[in-house]
Amino acid sequence: MLFSLLLIITTYSGSAYANTTSEAIPLQPIIDAAQIGDSITLAPGTYLGPVYINKRLTISGEGRATLLNSSPDAEVAVMIQADGVKLQGLNIQQDNGGEAAAIRVEADQVTLKDLVIHTFGFGIMLREADSGVIVNNKIRWFIPKGATSRKRGNGIDLYNSHGSDIRENEISYLRDGIYLEKSRNTKVDHNRLFHLRYGVHCMYINGSSVTNNIGEYNITGAMVMGVSDVMVSGNSFRKQNQNVHSQGILLFDVRTSQIVNNVVEGNRVGIYMQQSSDNTLQNNMVLRNYIGIQFEGSEGNRFQKNAFIANVIEAEATDSKNNKMTRNFWDSFEGLDVSGDGVSDLPYAINPFYQQLVTENAAYQLFFQSPGMTFLSDLYTNDKEQWSTDSEPLMQLDSVHANVGQVSEGQGSVMVVGWLLLFFAVITILYMGVLRL
Repeated sequence: MLFSLLLIITTYSGSAYANTTSEAIPLQPIIDAAQIGDSITLAPGTYLGPVYINKRLTISGEGRATLLNSSPDAEVAVMIQADGVKLQGLNIQQDNGGEAAAIRVEADQVTLKDLVIHTFGFGIMLREADSGVIVNNKIRWFIPKGATSRKRGNGIDLYNSHGSDIRENEISYLRDGIYLEKSRNTKVDHNRLFHLRYGVHCMYINGSSVTNNIGEYNITGAMVMGVSDVMVSGNSFRKQNQNVHSQGILLFDVRTSQIVNNVVEGNRVGIYMQQSSDNTLQNNMVLRNYIGIQFEGSEGNRFQKNAFIANVIEAEATDSKNNKMTRNFWDSFEGLDVSGDGVSDLPYAINPFYQQLVTENAAYQLFFQSPGMTFLSDLYTNDKEQWSTDSEPLMQLDSVHANVGQVSEGQGSVMVVGWLLLFFAVITILYMGVLRL
């Protein structure tokens, strides 16, 4: 405690002169002087990196201290190599690009909280670092005009780092927001991800969860590849439509996982599933996408109680057999409910004609939804028994969908405003007519 108090007083006396790089305070000597277990509170000002933390410390900038790393010889602004380090409330400016990171962690049980990171390279890297806590940080890339996403680093990048808790972070304008590779039992929760390539990118992980995140204006909201036993739930991925390969959720080689209660809206493809099996897709809201859901080479999945609303193409499926589809709502499907139980007595089959046709010759996309294309599609019945089919489609939208109220409320309010405008327009026309008479 005495050391921390003296440190606050000493650093504060020099902070008035720390307005430029040349007058900034070197941070490494302060760290070197601390004892294991000390808490360091930095006074307002600018501090010079890079720094190496090789003992258990708590370092807080209280949001008023900035660490600047402009050294051409140092790739990392902060290197953490001791278990139990806590770094919080610090602003970090990482001027080195490429594979350089603002923070690199090579230790367990490290906490990174309330940081504001501007970087030319990566934001936070974890390498063989287990049980990390990364909470409420803002990570953003410096954007040279015209630079592409391939030249940017990832916001939070984990490799072979297990059991981490990544939540409530805001990441924008980098390559991938949160990248997980060979990192088991990781929780990614309540993060906000904007203007990225992939909002969340999972590769070769299992036992992890991606929940309650918001992703907008990315190429793909969540790219989930080569995983098993993963939960993707409660996420909102909207407006991924700027790229020909844009999807809300992309599932490739995914096994025994749960994709439930997500909202995918306004994307080029809402949910794209390829070479995946034995998964459950349930209670997802798929609305206003160009293609609602697209299956390719995916078998043995359970697909139930999802809602498809106002998509241009509701579903496409090729080489996808034995998927159990039941009780989904398809707003363009004209079913028949003789018994009145709310379930259509007619099945809904996903016709692969259009998808196969444009795959062979992309020029046929010009005839999408033309009368001739619709007529040919209705005539196409080859291998119909092999088509992906919802055996019991719902006649009405099921109330279990979490965002039904929001959708209905939004549409209702627009309708009310429209009727009011029409009413006032009619009154105005009649009133002006009476005046002319």
